[in-house]
Amino acid sequence: MRRKKDAVDLPELDDLQFFDGVARSETLTQAARQWGVSTSAVSKRLAHLERRLGAQLITRSTRRLDLTDEGRRYAAGAARLLPLISDLEEEVGERRHDLRGHVAVHSTIGLGRTHIAPLLGRFKDLHPDVEIDLELSHLPLHVAGTRFDFAVRVGRQRDSSLRARLLYPNRRVVCAAPKYLANRNPPRSIHELPEHDCIVIRENDSDYAVWRFGTESEETAVKVPGSMVSNDGDVATQWCVEGHGLLMRSRWHVAPMLRTGALVQLLNDVPTPSANIYAVHDSAQNLTRRAKLAINHIAEGLAGRLDIPAGQ
Repeated sequence: MRRKKDAVDLPELDDLQFFDGVARSETLTQAARQWGVSTSAVSKRLAHLERRLGAQLITRSTRRLDLTDEGRRYAAGAARLLPLISDLEEEVGERRHDLRGHVAVHSTIGLGRTHIAPLLGRFKDLHPDVEIDLELSHLPLHVAGTRFDFAVRVGRQRDSSLRARLLYPNRRVVCAAPKYLANRNPPRSIHELPEHDCIVIRENDSDYAVWRFGTESEETAVKVPGSMVSNDGDVATQWCVEGHGLLMRSRWHVAPMLRTGALVQLLNDVPTPSANIYAVHDSAQNLTRRAKLAINHIAEGLAGRLDIPAGQ
């Protein structure tokens, strides 16, 4: 009869790996789920670790886990040391060209589906022994203290607890389909925008858009009433491709359509505030070599997918 996995020897986890996983979980049940074991097994392993260290690491409750002061110190040390240990083992094992291990990435849904997922798929092809975990959500995640190695975000980064690497210089552009421009003269300045049919991506329950031009230090806002409104960026972009009106959208989203001619960029000489794409990660945590290489791969891939010759 096959015995159940013992709590003390959860599969292939040393104490640092184990507690790092527990500390990043909201409950013991959530921690147990990631390893495919019972909550009781995790609780017993945690008790074993606390006895070995002679310190209580977590205050247990039915709803959440709260780290004690000793637990926070141990978790911070684990987060700092584990990437170094992983890189050291790869180097000693002479696997410099054979990446192994787990890379967890968070991204917003639109950017994640369109670009990050395909690029991580290609990264997996290049490194078959790497495990990829990509989670997409509508809103950005505060990645510090989570299970993710890094997150991909759009826009300025002001959080001092995060380190940011620029992946691709991005901005928002005004565009339209050739079908729309066949019947309407393109706007010659931002002041003509309200005279056009505009497609609005609804934010904060408003049925109008404020399109911003200029730079961060000197912006001009133009209120644009929407003849067609949606809270979904993909829907709004499809309407634009079908010729229903002008749209202001991130260049990362419309670059493929600008390249094929399905859309035409307007007001090319008018600057717009940057909406750059960054990889961000916890400043208190060192990235593993595989995570660094995944970030490099995404940066190179975005340049290949988004760079558009001048005039398009």
